Amino acid sequence: MKIIVLVKQVPDTAEERRFDPATGRVDRDATERVADEINERALEVALRLKDVDKKTEVVILTMGPADATQALRKALSMGADSAVHVVDDRLEGADIARTAEVLAAAAKQTGFDLLVAGNESTDGRGGVIPAMIAEHLGLPSLPSLNTVEIDVESVTGEVGIEEGILTVRSLLPAVISVTERVAEARFPNFKGIMTAKRKPLVTLSLDDLGLRSAGPATVVLATSERPARAAGKKIFDDGNAGSELAEFLAAGRLI
Repeated sequence: MKIIVLVKQVPDTAEERRFDPATGRVDRDATERVADEINERALEVALRLKDVDKKTEVVILTMGPADATQALRKALSMGADSAVHVVDDRLEGADIARTAEVLAAAAKQTGFDLLVAGNESTDGRGGVIPAMIAEHLGLPSLPSLNTVEIDVESVTGEVGIEEGILTVRSLLPAVISVTERVAEARFPNFKGIMTAKRKPLVTLSLDDLGLRSAGPATVVLATSERPARAAGKKIFDDGNAGSELAEFLAAGRLI
């Protein structure tokens, strides 16, 4: 079985992420760039199958600038077999529609039985890329799975809904996205770090994928920064703190 796992390099989630009002984009130079944690959990799903069946091939795929290879090398050190990096200056500022189109073309060219992605990135938080890729490829999509079971013919998982838990299943090939509940990502070991440097990493351009060079269809017309958080109200206990607290909560319709 051949599994493609989508990986994305994002601003460090442990630091304050910034929005650039001038461009309408996330300021990716304001913080250190790291591999998105949700993608590492998606990779863990594939690696657990590989642990059981050594014939499983795990390929990681990303679209991003040249330094996104750092995220790819980490995924390779965790146990992935090879990497595909779509890098092209004409993709700078690509919106979700353009991103899905390019990733779908790269996945189709690479070939796969199952494509695994995180349910949403921590920078854009659109949560629609996996479904859009499936639409481009004409494949079934199982979104936001909390559990995943894979066999040679199908993939099954559980997704949380308002009324409870829904069990879904699809024949392969298919596209799935997973939540943070699906698996705890493993840490790279020393052997993995050393062998990652020798694993194949293929770079593709728009021309390699046979895609047009048109820019994103989405245009940012206006931006505004989030207002600063106002200071909270302090209640000092002079014997009536309970009443004041109750009045405060009632005023905010919290009780």
